[in-house]
Amino acid sequence: MAKDREGKFHARKGKPSGPGKTEGSTGLKNINTDSIDDYLEIADKYTVGEEQPAPNVHLRHPNRNPDKGDDRTGQKRDTNNEPNASNKTKTQTFKTEWTGTVAEELPPFLSKEQIASLASHQSQYSISIYMETHASGVEKNEQKDTIAFKNVLQQLTSDFRNKGVDMTTVERLLKPGYDLIRNGQFWLNVTKGLAVFISEGEFKYVRLPFAPRSEVLMNTSYYLSPMMPLITARDYFYLLVLSKKQAKFYRADQFGMVHIPVPEMPDGIGDVVHFEEKDDKKHAQTGARGAGGTNFHTWGSGPDFKENIAMYFDEVDETLWKDILSTENAPLLLAGVGYMIPIYKSVAQYKCIWDEALTGNFEYEDEASIYKQAVKKMQPFFEQRHNKALEMYGNQSATGLTSSIAEDVIPAAHYSKVWHLFVAKDQHIWGHFDQMKNEITIHANKEEGDECLLDKAMLRTIQNGGEVHVLERDRVPGGSKIAALMRY
Repeated sequence: MAKDREGKFHARKGKPSGPGKTEGSTGLKNINTDSIDDYLEIADKYTVGEEQPAPNVHLRHPNRNPDKGDDRTGQKRDTNNEPNASNKTKTQTFKTEWTGTVAEELPPFLSKEQIASLASHQSQYSISIYMETHASGVEKNEQKDTIAFKNVLQQLTSDFRNKGVDMTTVERLLKPGYDLIRNGQFWLNVTKGLAVFISEGEFKYVRLPFAPRSEVLMNTSYYLSPMMPLITARDYFYLLVLSKKQAKFYRADQFGMVHIPVPEMPDGIGDVVHFEEKDDKKHAQTGARGAGGTNFHTWGSGPDFKENIAMYFDEVDETLWKDILSTENAPLLLAGVGYMIPIYKSVAQYKCIWDEALTGNFEYEDEASIYKQAVKKMQPFFEQRHNKALEMYGNQSATGLTSSIAEDVIPAAHYSKVWHLFVAKDQHIWGHFDQMKNEITIHANKEEGDECLLDKAMLRTIQNGGEVHVLERDRVPGGSKIAALMRY
């Protein structure tokens, strides 16, 4: 230590020393770490957000250069003043290892090409991660999703280390995941679930509209079974919420509901039936929109009350028919006060109206609550496809076209024989199938290098034009994990 003229002590100038310091060290990028875990831990300690230094962290003055005589790239010069490739600093090696794969987001409803790409993927290390996430609530506020994802990456690092995998390879595989952890905007916009697919040079993720069972699998191919509801989902319905003040139109499926703006939709009954004030009472003027005569009746009473509602609903139906429903055959679920439902049905051109309706006043109810009631009401509709296939299976059970024996069904799926495949939800059958030799090996528990044969059977059935039905275990024929109705 040295004194200045005022008697204060100052640290002696010179090169930094101590653990984690290297020559030319000016920040986090020069810290020598053995793994991504170490890097992330140090980065969290010394930074706030993406690039701001944490309080009380003293950075070296930018004008100081303790590496005088060295090339700025971090390489020593040889006697001919040429860079010596064998004399890279730790800093340069670190940067080289950490460049490469960028995370890519896929849409929840994958195209055939995207499904085929994921299904056909093969690499030495193919990692599939499924986890529940939270768009709101305590879990979101306490960043539990971020913590859970970090724990998954740390567990993968440990698993790789136990397998003896080179840590440079592990860092290269998992770095996009750690980048995603530090992407605060991403975690602010998660949905109900997350699927992540990682391999050498590839990092893809999907925000799922449902909460999957948490699962992490490492194999030579991706595990796609939890995505099956999205891959096979085709059923949807429409919802029309009726009230005197407005009519709102939605498209919904098993995963959510979206409002569909209809520009020509009447803005309530007053947009169709005109009203005038007489003797401090509101009267309806019928014969609106070009009708000849004019009659007045007190609103809410008189013989024309239902006629006015019918005129309004007829205009709603006409608008929907012209803009959307004339080319549709999806069911239309009506929601509104009880007396309105039969009036709307009496004037509707669209005949695919669901028998049951949601009854009540939904004018001020939030959309999430309406959707929850609507999808429950439409559950029989979503089960129709499964029930029809199960009935066909039962009708053919006495023939040779059905089987609930895995050793028969799995090869049949690979050879394009399966018409309808029934698979138990969240189940596995571990083993191998050699299509060239037509040899199948099934293990009671997962062994090194095993594949989930259920997963492969589902994907091959879809690729071959068959139907896949993911059911609760007790609904699969024969009480098996897998069954099939064959084409031949």
